[in-house]
Amino acid sequence: MVKLMRLEMKKMNISRYLWSVLIANVCITGLLVIIPFAEQNESVNFVMQLSEMNILIGSIVRATFVIFAAVLIAKLIIEEYRDRTITVLFTYPISRKKLMAAKLTLIGFLTFITIVFSNVFVLAIFHIINQFVQIFPDTMTGALWVEELSRVVSFGLATAGTSLVPLYFGMRKKSVPATIISSIIIVAVISQHNDLYSVATIIYIPSVLAVIGIAIAVASIRNIHKIDIV
Repeated sequence: MVKLMRLEMKKMNISRYLWSVLIANVCITGLLVIIPFAEQNESVNFVMQLSEMNILIGSIVRATFVIFAAVLIAKLIIEEYRDRTITVLFTYPISRKKLMAAKLTLIGFLTFITIVFSNVFVLAIFHIINQFVQIFPDTMTGALWVEELSRVVSFGLATAGTSLVPLYFGMRKKSVPATIISSIIIVAVISQHNDLYSVATIIYIPSVLAVIGIAIAVASIRNIHKIDIV
């Protein structure tokens, strides 16, 4: 399984993916730095709360990498079925189920790792910037870092499972657009956040979607011999 995952990483050009993750993190950090100043220009009474910023960071990061996962699903699975290049892989003396399991495990693993890493990266950079430019008065204590890291890991695991849901929509018609669009709809559902109500802070929603995503992945692996390649 590990060897198959390594082969998939080589095929997808993992270095390009990691550069994309880094660029996304820089863009997220820049956006989050701009937001408080934009709000301050509109209201002199605006005060950015630490907890609010942490929620916003987590929400944007998860949304970004759910879409990244959909792109991976499209590239590693949907496009290969659509272009029928997966038939070449199926000629190798490797179990089709193991091959599909390796692809889906890799996607889930990369999604989890990048969400955790990106949350920590953006939080750290943002709080370093806050030391020089007082965006909000609060500071992250050691206890708050432990609490935040625990929340990031929990949401990361749930989101990694959620990221597999677009597989169902993409495989129905072997459609890349359907895969990407379904991920955007999922992001719209799990990332809603405003002053009155925040879906982004409710772990149960991505957890339920994670169960659905894992069920879809398991069904896809079990039914791999029945999936029409044409």
